[in-house]
Amino acid sequence: MTVPVTSALPTLSPSRAADFKTCPLLYRFRSIDRLPERPTPDQARGTLVHAVLEVLFDAPAGERTPDRAAELAAPQWARLVEEEPELAAIFTGTPLTLDEFLHEARELLGGYFALEDPNRLEPADREAYVEAQVDGRLTIRGIIDRLDVSPAGDIRVVDYKTGGAPREAFEARAMFQLKFYALVLWKTRGVVPRVLRLMYLRDREVCDFAPDADDLERFERTLLALWQAIAAATAAKDFRPKPSRLCAWCAHQALCPAYGGTPPEFPVAGDAGTGEVVVERD
Repeated sequence: MTVPVTSALPTLSPSRAADFKTCPLLYRFRSIDRLPERPTPDQARGTLVHAVLEVLFDAPAGERTPDRAAELAAPQWARLVEEEPELAAIFTGTPLTLDEFLHEARELLGGYFALEDPNRLEPADREAYVEAQVDGRLTIRGIIDRLDVSPAGDIRVVDYKTGGAPREAFEARAMFQLKFYALVLWKTRGVVPRVLRLMYLRDREVCDFAPDADDLERFERTLLALWQAIAAATAAKDFRPKPSRLCAWCAHQALCPAYGGTPPEFPVAGDAGTGEVVVERD
C-alpha cells in the first residue's frame, strides 16, 4: 500500500523495524535496495483473510456469519488479483490449486468465528492507516487491522494473525508491532489503548496485553535507539547478516554472505529507501 508523503522526516513501519531487529541485512534488502519478493501462498492467504474480515463488517449485525465470510473468499481473491496481478504467481511451480487455497482461507475464517462473534461488535475503524512523529526526528506509520472503541472511550487494538501462534522471538515480534501501533495512537489521540489483542486464527488463540504510559515511554526510547542504529548503518553502508532459524524463510539467501552470496552495490545517495513511503501489512 503506497501512501502520500506527509512529513519530510524519515519514516518507519513496524515490519521494517522488526526486519532490522531480526537481521540488518534483511532490512537493507527490503527497505534500501527494495529487492522484489515473490508472494508466498501463506502471505497471499493472510492478505485474503484480512480482506474478508474487513468487508465482513460492511454487512449489518446478524448477517456476519461463517457462511457469509466463506462466500466472500472467492470474490475478494478475484479483487485482490485484479489489483495486484503478481499474487496469481503463488500457484506457479507448486501443486497448490485455487480450490485448495480458498479452502484453507475459509478454515482460517472459521477460526476467527471460534474466537469472537462479529455480530456483537461495531468497530470504530478497519484497515486504519495511522502515523505519528516521534521526538521530531522520525515518522512512524502502519496499518491497524481493527480498532474497537468503547462508549467510555477505551481503545482496543486488534491484529489478526493467520500463521500458527508464535513462541519466543515470534511472539516478541508480534507484540512489538502492537506496541508500535499503541505508541502512534497515544501520540495522536492522547489515549493509551486499554488492550492490545493478537488473534491467532489457525490455532484459535487470543493473546492480550494491557500497556500503560510507562510501557510506551520505554518503547519510544527503544524505537529511537533502533532508528539511530539504522541511520548509523546506512551512513556506514554496513548492514550485516544475523543468521537465525528465520533464514529458512528468507527470499534473499542467494545474496547473503552468510550463505556464500554477495549483496548488490549499495544504492547511491538519494536512491536509498530510508525515507520509507511504502506501508506493508505486518
